[in-house]
Amino acid sequence: MELFRALAVFAEPPSHETASIAAALELGALPAASEYTEIFVFQLYPYASVYLGAEGMLGGEARDRVAGFWRALSQMPPAEPDHLSVMLALYAHLSELEADADDAAPRESWRRARAAYLWEHLLSWLPAYLSKLHEIATPFYRRWGETLRDALREEARATAAPPQLPLHLREAAGLIDPRAGETAEFLQTLLSPARSGMILTRSDLSRAARTLSLGLRAGERKYVLESLFAQDARGVLGWLAREAHNWSERHRLEPAPLAVCARAWEAKADASARLLEELKVAADAET
Repeated sequence: MELFRALAVFAEPPSHETASIAAALELGALPAASEYTEIFVFQLYPYASVYLGAEGMLGGEARDRVAGFWRALSQMPPAEPDHLSVMLALYAHLSELEADADDAAPRESWRRARAAYLWEHLLSWLPAYLSKLHEIATPFYRRWGETLRDALREEARATAAPPQLPLHLREAAGLIDPRAGETAEFLQTLLSPARSGMILTRSDLSRAARTLSLGLRAGERKYVLESLFAQDARGVLGWLAREAHNWSERHRLEPAPLAVCARAWEAKADASARLLEELKVAADAET
């Protein structure tokens, strides 16, 4: 499980101390700090709560659930238990505890804990996250993501899938229909991956603006999305519907054994595409 501990360090800003690890993993020369910032600070935040939480934001119930796993182990959770580097390091630790157990009973107990953590808190979001990372990352981080993805696939293959979906995914609602709720709440759910089935980054919204020939407002993604809707609601709804369809196809093509959770993500993306298309038709009818 040293591989997971080694991969964990690259979810943090690069440092000269990790150059030997990068070389051992054949990831290439360390990236510039600006590469890390662009990917992990501006585009793909390395926190599980952003992708599993109802609001698509840091913290909240999703982070509390990850922290609860630490408490179940009688451990004090760290300040950011849902940060990817912390999560991978904990998985490596659980694997070591399983391997080092002297008797069958504690070994089986640690095996169950490791499997629960893998499916509930890692595989519930990382396949979608790493798929998006592969799309936008620089070569170093693309290789890092591919290595992590392969390692997760091997762990999933060696560990029986649970009888039901992770709680994060079972309890995730879909998009709020703006015809029945506040528009601001609808926009926020679009930016909640577990609810929309898609990960929309800053670069995606920039692409939407270019595609639709709209002005791009600087600021948080929600405000950018508000600005795009204010300029061309019909066009943005159509663009979002296409994105949801693309994400559905991406999830559908997820190979076994990672496809277990991908089916839930696919269903969310399908539901989002249907709603967005309905809203687009309604907007067209009003003009």
